[in-house]
Formats: sequence, structure tokens, C-alpha cells
Amino acid sequence: MEPVTEKEKDAVEAIRSALPDDDTLYELAELFKMFGDPTRAKILGCLQVKDLYVGEIAQIVGMSVSAVSHQLRVLRGAKLVKGTKEGKEVKYSLDDDHVTKIMEYGLTHVNEDK
Repeated sequence: MEPVTEKEKDAVEAIRSALPDDDTLYELAELFKMFGDPTRAKILGCLQVKDLYVGEIAQIVGMSVSAVSHQLRVLRGAKLVKGTKEGKEVKYSLDDDHVTKIMEYGLTHVNEDK
């Protein structure tokens, strides 16, 4: 590596100090992994339209209730969905508006050249 000027060192340090810490970047990468699975993305898409019960999601995505339940557990652990007990069943929804925005921005990005 070639020696750098003092100005270049300052620029590098300014950028380095503006970056989130390693733990935060790790958490961000883990969050985006949740969106990296098409099944989870489809479930999130369903919940973007309407709050649903597990059985309803399973019918829509064409999967077993147990497979959907497993994915919902993963999404709940990542704080992307939440469940509200209604009688004996749980109705799922997106955890907050941030999840909706992530989905909207992602879909806008992948569809921009279509």
C-alpha cells in the first residue's frame, strides 16, 4: 500500500468514524437476512396487506400451518412481526411502520427497471 497524505488520512478517518460500530452492522446484516428468504418475504407481503391468522397465511402462500408457524417464529424473533392473541388463535401483523417501509423501498428498488 502506498503512503497516503495527511489529507487522505483525515478523509479516511472521517469516513471510518461516520460508520456504525461493528455490532450495529452485524445486527443490520442479520435483519436483512430475514428478507433474504422468499418465503419470509411472501409472508411479510401478506401482512403488509392485512393482519392474518396462521391458517390464513398458510392458505395464501400454499404451505403447511407448521411451516408458516416456524417462519413466523423467526420473523417474530427478528421483531418484524408481532402476534396478538384473539381467543384461541393469534393474529399476526407487521411489527411497526419501519417494516412496511423496508418492504416498500425494497419492492420499489427491485421494480425500478421493469
